[in-house]
Amino acid sequence: MKAMILAAGRGERLRPLTDHIPKPLAEVDGKPLIVYHIERLASLGIEHIVINHAWLGHKLEQALGDGSRWQVTISYSPELEALETGGGIKKALPLLGSDPFLVINGDVFVDSLPTINGQPLSLIAIEKAMTHRQAYLWLVDNPAQHPNGDFGLNRDKVEITGEPKLTFSGIAVYRPAFFDNTPDGRFGLAPLLKQKMASDLVAGEHFCGYWCDVGTLDRLARLNDRVAASANK
Repeated sequence: MKAMILAAGRGERLRPLTDHIPKPLAEVDGKPLIVYHIERLASLGIEHIVINHAWLGHKLEQALGDGSRWQVTISYSPELEALETGGGIKKALPLLGSDPFLVINGDVFVDSLPTINGQPLSLIAIEKAMTHRQAYLWLVDNPAQHPNGDFGLNRDKVEITGEPKLTFSGIAVYRPAFFDNTPDGRFGLAPLLKQKMASDLVAGEHFCGYWCDVGTLDRLARLNDRVAASANK
């Protein structure tokens, strides 16, 4: 199974830090945020990771190289301008192959990657959980900055409405067919997800592990304190 880390965002709310580095290179306890993702993906046995980039993307390539230090292969999908989530994933499809692939936002932090129906992430477990669906999302409890959530969860079906209303974690598995008949260039993921939900093509589950959207300097500082405190126990 291949994975993609979304790293093309400008990081406006993390300025002035992101005036000089791309957002995923922001450090958490002395380690770039994106490196935590690479290490955890490698621990799952994922050998090929695709990273898209736009703003200061050359610094990501300089910092991460070809991935060999983590025993993975990193391929890059550069964007002249950020294509939003949907457009960025579609542009990278030739690098991601024909199987379902994992996508994770470069600006979130988790203590560990989620499982799928209690099983470690693998193509076999994913195919069993997704059945006829084209996407599988992990939803989290609504954080303080997003109290109303994004989508409803009805057993394993993710819906536009319904309860409980939870927040999309930015971690998902997609089949390449999810992006069929979408435009080239810039487009958002949320409208496409809602369209697929209306056809019962999106499954998912509640992720109860620690999750943080590292979207502001304050949240980054609090995350640093948490990870540092945990490392010193």
